[in-house]
Amino acid sequence: MTRDSVLPPDRCKGRAAASNESGRFERFKRVSVSDGWDREEDLPPLRTEVRLEHAKSVITRNASPDIPFDRSINPYQGCEHGCIYCFARPSHAWLGLSPGLDFETQLTAKPNAAERLVRELRHPRYRPRTIAIGTNTDAYQPIEREHRIMRGILEVLQAFQHPVGIVTKGTLIERDVDILGPMGQAGLTRVGISVTTLQADLARRMEPRVPSPARRLRTIEGLAKAGVPVRIMASPLIPGLTDHELEAILAAGRRAGAVAAGTIPLRLPREVAPLWQNWLAEHYPDRMGRVMSKIRDMHGGRDYDPEWGRRMTGQGVWADLIRKRFARAIRNLGLVHRLPELRTDLFQVAGKGGGQLDFAF
Repeated sequence: MTRDSVLPPDRCKGRAAASNESGRFERFKRVSVSDGWDREEDLPPLRTEVRLEHAKSVITRNASPDIPFDRSINPYQGCEHGCIYCFARPSHAWLGLSPGLDFETQLTAKPNAAERLVRELRHPRYRPRTIAIGTNTDAYQPIEREHRIMRGILEVLQAFQHPVGIVTKGTLIERDVDILGPMGQAGLTRVGISVTTLQADLARRMEPRVPSPARRLRTIEGLAKAGVPVRIMASPLIPGLTDHELEAILAAGRRAGAVAAGTIPLRLPREVAPLWQNWLAEHYPDRMGRVMSKIRDMHGGRDYDPEWGRRMTGQGVWADLIRKRFARAIRNLGLVHRLPELRTDLFQVAGKGGGQLDFAF
């Protein structure tokens, strides 16, 4: 059972979602009903709560034709960044929690992730390929400052000389430049920094606990100077709201030191669609009709098209125009769409033979 489905604004302060509808697998739904007393109460804003879960394994495998990796690690479930458009929100329903406010406030951390990773990398049948991190929820969300799970994972990957690709909006990644710099110079890592808009006010409303766009651009600069190949990601690109910024975002990333770029149109799977539309109605009611019309045009008349090969690109006139604008922009800026594959030939099993750091967990 989730918290109340609709909360007063004071309780949602600093959060993107304003509701907490029950997950789609729950048998019962909770609704607010007046009891006739109508007594005013000063309740505190929702606080972030973190549950620790000791994972049995940490490397998740996939066979999706839409993504360029077959394995990933998610140190956390749920994300305190609270991006209203996040396509990962529906995954919280599998935990019996709401994709709404619960996704931003009821988080799970895996404190034994580094220990389990050592065991999996040491398995005799393990064969290295790039591990993707940050593909579901952000490994550098605020709670990483305390839990340091991502730091432990990187220490393991560095010891094993294992390739890793990271996507984040979190500037906390700068803390780990002592690891990422040498790995980047060795061809073992690359980082994607997502900048959805250059408008600070829009970003604060849409991504309430994410560092400002200007701050993220400075993170690109720092990583690039350390020798890490960085991709500027104008994602998600929102028709009628941020699509006009595409070229400006890519140019800002290039000036900061990015060498590659990417963009993905907004996706609204399952519970994300009503959350997004409620957010639009509250913050940009004058643009809601235009934004949703373009989104539906791109997804065959629906809020979202889940079909392989279309869900991350869209179709139709608007999607084609974005692809052409993106291709022209990166060509003019000297950016590339695809970076060279990360190296796997340096992989070595750490902690055996005496010469490597011994992870004796």
